[in-house]
Amino acid sequence: MSNRIVFGATGLEVSPICFGTWQLSPRFWGEQSKADALAAMNTGLEAGINFFDTADAYGDGYAETVLGEFLAGKDRDSVVICTKVFNHFNPDGSRYPDLTPDHIRQRCELQLQRMGLETIDLYLTHLPDPLTPPAAIAETMDDLKREGKIRSYGVSNHTLEQLRAQRHFGAYDAVQPFYSLVDTRIESDLIPYCQAENIGVMVYSPMHKGLLTGKYTGNETFVDFRKHLPDFQGERFRSIADAVQSLTALAKKYDLSIYQLVLTATLMHPGIDVAVVGIKNPPQIAEAAGAMGKTISREDCFAIRKTLAVDGVSKLQDASGQRK
Repeated sequence: MSNRIVFGATGLEVSPICFGTWQLSPRFWGEQSKADALAAMNTGLEAGINFFDTADAYGDGYAETVLGEFLAGKDRDSVVICTKVFNHFNPDGSRYPDLTPDHIRQRCELQLQRMGLETIDLYLTHLPDPLTPPAAIAETMDDLKREGKIRSYGVSNHTLEQLRAQRHFGAYDAVQPFYSLVDTRIESDLIPYCQAENIGVMVYSPMHKGLLTGKYTGNETFVDFRKHLPDFQGERFRSIADAVQSLTALAKKYDLSIYQLVLTATLMHPGIDVAVVGIKNPPQIAEAAGAMGKTISREDCFAIRKTLAVDGVSKLQDASGQRK
């Protein structure tokens, strides 16, 4: 894994570890320190991270605003910025899907202002909007690209068929799906399609919302949105945490932390270009950056995948085609 890759057909040269700013969304993660976030962004840049991911939905523009503070005075060529559009925000705080052309344009202008940018490197539709024709969305994206407001565009949280439909109308060159070694379902459809079409894949939550970092025993309780998720409750939580802890010896073999070991194994998949890691403070991004340039043996990579297939059905097959 090198410190820079060409991200699919976008042509953007990015670090394979991307700094994710979802943690600056209070409705999911609670209040976070802006000072810590800004310090972490600077630490990431110093450690070789040049790819930063955000969205207008993260804190209703707050994450983009903080990112804008970080970008002020920075060499524009030293960073690659991805943000997303989807929600129509009402004054009372409610929101609804809106990828109509006028709304995309309004949001794009506002997002550029928040981040102090003239151009967004990668602009993603955050989710599908069932009420807006795909052709209208693609035409708007193409117009923004021609005008220099964005350099490339793609989708997030789309199924393979939703992506196929969008690509019939526009040059969508990147996808941002959920993926972790606990849940590898997109390996069966979305990833192979993207490999065949040279579409950049930047997976989010590769650490399974923190569960694969190695810092949990399975007995913790949570005050953020994870308290509602089955993977963070009861026997399932303990089972996954135990599986992660069992990787300790393998991590030591490579002089890596468990966090770095899992990131390395994730990025060894040739169809995954970038892992977006959620960051709250400088030590987290410094640890994540330590996975860049690392590799492990093929045998050990498959051993990790098998260990983390905690639902009891390994995604691996032997030479006869039988599932193990």
